[in-house]
Amino acid sequence: MKILYAEDERALSMAVTEILKMEGHEVHAVYDGQEALDNALKNSYDAAVFDIMMPKMDGVSVLEELRRAQIFMPVILLTAKAEVEDRILGLRAGADDYLAKPFAMGELVARIDALARRKENYVVKNLSAGNVELDCEDNRVTTPMGSLVLSSKETALLAHFMQNMDVFFEAGQLLSVLGTDSEDGMAVRLYTTYLKNKLRQIRADIVIEQKADTYRITGK
Repeated sequence: MKILYAEDERALSMAVTEILKMEGHEVHAVYDGQEALDNALKNSYDAAVFDIMMPKMDGVSVLEELRRAQIFMPVILLTAKAEVEDRILGLRAGADDYLAKPFAMGELVARIDALARRKENYVVKNLSAGNVELDCEDNRVTTPMGSLVLSSKETALLAHFMQNMDVFFEAGQLLSVLGTDSEDGMAVRLYTTYLKNKLRQIRADIVIEQKADTYRITGK
């Protein structure tokens, strides 16, 4: 994979870059948010890793600009360990994953590999259920009332639901769909909440239902 890596801590950047190159990835390292945005707008990357706290432009703002520019490459945000609000803002802006600093190099590599697998596994390009159309390549969900851009994780989750209508899935099963090894169901709750809100905004006639710690999509 060709990866754009934005991190202002030079020593950390060098270490991560070397590890990713050893894993077979091509890495373009930049050191501030503006440089990350400029490169992402003019070059093509398979994925990006952005630190949130960067000079000139923070990682969330870079991500928001990319999504406005209709650039949907998967993005992992690096956050301070205690900053839950940063993670929520990042996910709302369209991040595909987040990783708390300090992090183990192996975990970052595993999350990047998970993004690659999800990208390769998108065999179905378009799905429909009720009045909802899902474009898995462009990460866009559409109804007659409008359309919205999803993150790649939201797309993976919605595609899984739409291919298994009316089937309840436990949070643990959905974590694997999201491509995370975490045992924390918070990620599932966050992404299902975001999907519920987005489906409601475009007046979808399918809804996500939760029963205890299980989830499904069904018709209204």
